[in-house]
Amino acid sequence: GARGGRDAADLGILVKLLDARQRLPVHVHPDRGFAASHLDCPYGKTEAWYVLETEDDCAVHLGWNRPVDRDELDRRREAQDGEWMLAHMNRVVVRPGMGVLVPAGTVHAIDGGIFLAEVQEPTDFSILLEWSVTTSTREESHLDLGFDAVMPAVSTDALDAAALDALISTAGTAPAEAGFRSLLPSAADPYFRLFDAAGETASREAGFAVVLVSDGAGALVSEAGSVDVARGQVYAVPHAFGAWRLAGAAEVLVAAPGAGWPMTLRGGDVR
Repeated sequence: GARGGRDAADLGILVKLLDARQRLPVHVHPDRGFAASHLDCPYGKTEAWYVLETEDDCAVHLGWNRPVDRDELDRRREAQDGEWMLAHMNRVVVRPGMGVLVPAGTVHAIDGGIFLAEVQEPTDFSILLEWSVTTSTREESHLDLGFDAVMPAVSTDALDAAALDALISTAGTAPAEAGFRSLLPSAADPYFRLFDAAGETASREAGFAVVLVSDGAGALVSEAGSVDVARGQVYAVPHAFGAWRLAGAAEVLVAAPGAGWPMTLRGGDVR
């Protein structure tokens, strides 16, 4: 069960594999405070990207590179001026093994040619500032609340170099080892966690996790049993599997709910 999540099906995280063949639009996700007051949901949609593969010189676009005037942003949104938006955003060239945290409220987009694992709060709340490059319409881009209501959820502040750097981890660019290594900046911990490991490991504590087998073959082993795993497979590991370890010669990514979940849902956003 969810042990205090919003219902018995609440697992605290959502994990996706995203293979962007074309640039994804400029968009923003609301935070927990906005979702609680406007969308009757305790979760916003802070998310993180872990880069698995990329073509040359592909980038993610994250946060404004200078403060943006709200009235001008409204005008550029209505004009669907994606080029203006991207020019005012931080462009970060990515490589495999990079982890990027995308806090709720932060404008973002992803170039085509990037294959990544996305770990996020378990909602699908998106405010599209640039719907013209998608199959969505303007009326499908503001959470059915209207842009006047949702635009306050969009930060217009600059994300400066130091703040941007704090959202990026390069831990995964070094080879995985036997320990469970965090692949995301520490600011992600209250929302979700992402680890990797390879070969024979010590045990991880019991708890829901999503395990993606990125290379090799091996087994997930606990007192409840052993499950053979191989490259390309994805497993949902239930709490009832107990404490478990990795055996054999597999390399895995392990996504888990945030530290302290679900109690962290009680107070809105974690600061």
